[in-house]
Amino acid sequence: MSEIKFDQTGVVFDIQRYSIHDGPGIRTIVFLKGCPLACRWCCNPESQALQPTLMYQDSSCIHCGRCLEACKYGALSRNNPGFVDRSKCVGCGACAEVCPTDALTLKGKRMTVWEVMQELRKDATNYRRSGGGMTLSGGEPLGQPDFARELLKACREQGWNTAMETTGQAPKEVVEDVIPHVDHALCDLKSIDPAVHRASTGVDNRQILENALRIASLTHTVVRVPTVPGVNADPASMEAIGRFALRMPGVDTVHILPYHTYGENKYALLNREYPMGDTPSLSKDAVATLKGVIEGLGLACVIGG
Repeated sequence: MSEIKFDQTGVVFDIQRYSIHDGPGIRTIVFLKGCPLACRWCCNPESQALQPTLMYQDSSCIHCGRCLEACKYGALSRNNPGFVDRSKCVGCGACAEVCPTDALTLKGKRMTVWEVMQELRKDATNYRRSGGGMTLSGGEPLGQPDFARELLKACREQGWNTAMETTGQAPKEVVEDVIPHVDHALCDLKSIDPAVHRASTGVDNRQILENALRIASLTHTVVRVPTVPGVNADPASMEAIGRFALRMPGVDTVHILPYHTYGENKYALLNREYPMGDTPSLSKDAVATLKGVIEGLGLACVIGG
């Protein structure tokens, strides 16, 4: 293995400890900023932009004015819709640092591989005992390939299991550079139909499907399907995804991730309208039907991840 660049930096927006999903054993999930997709159901909208993102909760604001004094860019005003003028905000975080009630919070922090490793080492005993490790999520981890690669290398040097949740939307050179350092890839497939995919995520799926095949040829891969009404929550769409999964080398399991609204409140904090409106969650019967479609193709199917 080449020398690890512990000073390589990336933009991290959350580190979640003690997860039992997103890979084997007990895991720590490192969420990276930036995503080339704009999925209408995204539950982490604060992750979409690469730069740090300011969130504002009006109900927590006591109108002390400290943030107005701290902001050097004139981005904050009661006259602004949602309080923050995002065309002026540079994500410096000065306002959030002086906010006494956390009405303003900055999502996204530039960290070195070394700094992230110090957080991960807190759970090293759990990794060893459970066969767990670190999972990269986002956002899209392949959008910060240098940081992702070096962090994965550092984890492997410690003997920890590595996993990555990915859309596969990246140049093939990036995939071939980063994925060999991943023990388990959790590969999202939203739709096989390019028109449906573009309408739902803002991008075509050609590169995603090509990379799904490539990723599966490089490491153990599980297909994940964010299952959304009006997008892919019907037997024909699920069968198309299942048949594509059968083409992916070594893939024998599909995870169905039923649509939920857990991230809806975050849109208000960003002064954005929730794109899914009042779309209902999937019923247990509907999920069971889709599970049957996948199993009917000879694949194992897990609800959730």
